[in-house]
Amino acid sequence: MSDSPIRIGITMGDFNGVGPELILRTFSDPRINEFFVPVIYGSGKILGYYKKMLNTDVAFFNIRNATELQTKKTNMLNVWEEELEIKPGQVTETAGKYALKALDAGIADLKAGTIDALVTAPLNKSTIKLNEGTFTGHTGHIAKAFGQTPLMMLLGDKLKVGLATVHIPLSDVASKITKDLINGKVKALHTSLVQDFSINKPRIAVLGLNPHAGDAGLLGKEEVEIINPAVEQLRKEGMLVYGAYPADGFFGSRQHKQFDGVLAMYHDQGLIPFKYMYFNEGVNYTAGLSVVRTSPDHGTAYGLAGKGEADVESFQNALFKAVEIVAQRQMNAKLRQNPLKFAPLRRENRFRVEI
Repeated sequence: MSDSPIRIGITMGDFNGVGPELILRTFSDPRINEFFVPVIYGSGKILGYYKKMLNTDVAFFNIRNATELQTKKTNMLNVWEEELEIKPGQVTETAGKYALKALDAGIADLKAGTIDALVTAPLNKSTIKLNEGTFTGHTGHIAKAFGQTPLMMLLGDKLKVGLATVHIPLSDVASKITKDLINGKVKALHTSLVQDFSINKPRIAVLGLNPHAGDAGLLGKEEVEIINPAVEQLRKEGMLVYGAYPADGFFGSRQHKQFDGVLAMYHDQGLIPFKYMYFNEGVNYTAGLSVVRTSPDHGTAYGLAGKGEADVESFQNALFKAVEIVAQRQMNAKLRQNPLKFAPLRRENRFRVEI
C-alpha cells in the first residue's frame, strides 16, 4: 500500500436534496480526517447556508485545486462562485446543472490522478437530463468519461449484487440479455471480487430473467437459450458460477449466503432484496473500472432535505468502502511489482540407509 494518505473526492450532488447535510454531519467530527484526505466539490456558500439551517459546525479549508490538498483537514474546492437560489426539498433545473458541474470537476481530478477515488452524493437524474440529454446516472456518466464498461454493484456485509442491465425500461431488458453480456458482467464481477475484496475463488450466482427462471422454457426462453449456456461456458473456463436461479426463491431461502456475489438481470430484481436488507447502510459501487467510485445506495430524499433527519450511515460507509478498495488495489499493485521468486523445492533423501 502507498505510504501517502488516500485522497477521496466528494461531490455535493443535488443541493436541494440531502447531499449537503450528509457532508456536514459526517465532517462535523474532525476525527474522520484521520482516515483519509477529503476534498468536497461544490460550493462553500451552499454548505454555509445548510450549516446555519442545521446549526452544524464544520471547518472547511478552501483550496484552488486538488494539488493543494491538506492532510487532516476537510478540503473545500469551490467549483462555482455565483450565488444560487437554494430550495430544500424542491426539484429544480439549476440544482441539476450544478450537480453535474461538481461531478465533472471530480471526474477531471480522478482522471488527473490528484484524487484516488470519488464518492458521489445523490443527484436527480431528471434534472441532469435537462442539461445533459444522454445522462442516465452516475455509473454510466463516469464510465463514459473513462471509456470503460462498468458493472453497477451494491455492497452489504453479506451480499454483493451486480446488475446485468441498469437504468433502462423493463420492457427493454429481455432484448439486452445476451451471452456476451452475461459473460462480460460475470467476469467483471469475478475480477472485482478478487481484486477489490480479496476473494481468491469467488462463488457467483446468476439469477434468471423470468418467473421460476423460465420453468424449463415454459415461461420464457432466455434461461434455456442464453443464461444457462453462458453460465456453463464460464464454468468450463474455471469460474465457480452457478444458475440460473429463480430470484424469489433464491432470496427467500437465503441462498445468497452461500455465494460471494450475485448477478441480477435487471435493476429492481437486484435492488429490491438488497435495499430490504441494507437500505440505511448499503453502498453503491461502480466496479469494472480502472478508478474507484462509490455512493450511498439511496437518492436525494427531498422530503428530508434541510431537516437534520437524514441517515448518514450509507454515505459514511461509501467513504470508508472507497478507502478500503483503494488500499486493496494499492496493495495488489505493490505485490505485483515485487513478486516472490519461485524456488523449486529441493528433494532430500533424509532416510537414506547406508550399508
